[in-house]
Amino acid sequence: MRLKYAFLPLLILFFINIIVANAQGYKIKTIVIDAGHGGVKPGAKGKYSYEKNVALQVALKLGKKLEEELPTIKIIQIRKTDVDVDWYRRAEIANNAKADLFISIHCNSMDKGNHYTKGTETFVGAYRRINEMDAGIKENEDIINDKNYKKKGTYDPTDPEELIMLSLYKSLYRAKSLALAKMVQKNYTDVNKRVNRGVKEQGLLILQRAAMPSILTEIGFISNPAEEDYINSADGQEEIVNAIVNAIKQYKKEIEN
Repeated sequence: MRLKYAFLPLLILFFINIIVANAQGYKIKTIVIDAGHGGVKPGAKGKYSYEKNVALQVALKLGKKLEEELPTIKIIQIRKTDVDVDWYRRAEIANNAKADLFISIHCNSMDKGNHYTKGTETFVGAYRRINEMDAGIKENEDIINDKNYKKKGTYDPTDPEELIMLSLYKSLYRAKSLALAKMVQKNYTDVNKRVNRGVKEQGLLILQRAAMPSILTEIGFISNPAEEDYINSADGQEEIVNAIVNAIKQYKKEIEN
């Protein structure tokens, strides 16, 4: 047994203290918005658009809308231009800002030849060893393909000690993340009349590193021509942004009361 195990009781006590503190006078003060992919990592591709560009457009509009409707909350954008920000750096920015919410914007896609699957889905982090993660989750692909990903951010998801610490830390935020994800999906479905593919828990590395309630929302299938048109259109993006903003308002009201 390595020396680090001797500190686990202190670590557990530390997290208990955080739980107590969070239960007293919790207010949402800072929201971090993450436009997925960027730069040399374009993400999924439709007939005429890239995920990185659609995600950025929606993220910027979401930030602007939140600033207008919730002016007391600080909004931080992970990227404002077409640049690649390392996955661990995205979470690091949110953690350093002591953010209260982390929202990552992405577009979904299916394998070549499938142009009919459509709808929205929203993910929250799950706690799995790297070899148990769903290889089909495209959001991890850029990270896994980076041979040095374990070194970046000093995070090794295969280390049992890391798993213990992550499980303790993230257990503080799982319920809140799920609550927000469900509200987002409900607004997509009830207000925007989108196909609801549900809320899912997956081993998405970027969410595992965010030390606050966090979600990754797939705003539509860029591989579906009709949805590609929708997520690129001004009206479609406005609907998506309004759905997320309304969910954040509902979440804020519920969590702060």
